[in-house]
Amino acid sequence: MTPPPVMGAELPYRPADGWAGLLGAGVDFGGDAAAVGIASDGRVVVFSRGPKPVMVFAADGSLVHAWGEGRFACAHGMTIFDDELYLVDSRGGHAVHKYTLDGTRLLTIGEPGHPAVAHSGQPFNSPTDVFVHPVTRDLFVTDGYDNSAVHRFDPSGRHIASWGRPGGDPGEFYLPHAIEGIGDDLLVVADRENFRLQLFTLDGDFVDQWRAFRPSALAVHDGFLYVAELGPTPRFWGQPRLGSRISVLSFDGELVGRLGADRPGLGAGSLWAPHSLAFDDSGALYLAEVSRTWSRDYLGLGEESSEPLTVKKWDHVS
Repeated sequence: MTPPPVMGAELPYRPADGWAGLLGAGVDFGGDAAAVGIASDGRVVVFSRGPKPVMVFAADGSLVHAWGEGRFACAHGMTIFDDELYLVDSRGGHAVHKYTLDGTRLLTIGEPGHPAVAHSGQPFNSPTDVFVHPVTRDLFVTDGYDNSAVHRFDPSGRHIASWGRPGGDPGEFYLPHAIEGIGDDLLVVADRENFRLQLFTLDGDFVDQWRAFRPSALAVHDGFLYVAELGPTPRFWGQPRLGSRISVLSFDGELVGRLGADRPGLGAGSLWAPHSLAFDDSGALYLAEVSRTWSRDYLGLGEESSEPLTVKKWDHVS
């Protein structure tokens, strides 16, 4: 078991020596890596916004195979469960797909290319993430950029329930961007533009809320919740203590540590726009960052400012 982080101590993660990101292996995604996950055999799966949206790499970063041309409008969230990929196609796609690792489609939820009415609470309008419950195998989907809801489906894709509406009160959302489970009976939703995490029962009953800076991705590892936090709006970009980091929380919501520099940066030891988290069996942390989208479209910095490493690896240091 990975030793837990301790608030005030130096956290036990360092940028992997000699690991320049998967792009360092001569692979160009042609777009941001929106999500990253680890298969049971250690292979690294990247869901990107390039011409081959799903890329499967060996643990050393060498490309095994790639697929998905023309199948997705906007890669966003991904969950790997029992070595099957649950892929969230967001803006323009409006669907959740289930695939094998080699690209065989098993299930589609939603009508690709046909969004629900914005903020209607009906699935989907630009969904963002999916969580598969480890016992029931039910799917929970955050939805998203043009909706304000969480949807629950059974393993066959049958809709069970939805909850949420636009707003800032408990149970309301302003861009639900990611979802994760704690134990067998709690869900955590990254309510990004409300700057908080909301906790719910599996039936959608509000339990609690915790503060976070624009939370964009969630991962549970060794009894702690890792929260990726995006940076601030352009007027505050580059200022310290405003996101572009990973915050580590106990399951009681207590902040126990952080990863990343004190301000946004392009180096291997700092973060730019963390969008997805995953851990391998050694405890190494993989990060997918939407650095190109963030720098060009959001900050308006231009092509030359794009961060080339959209996937990073941080080793656990014992």
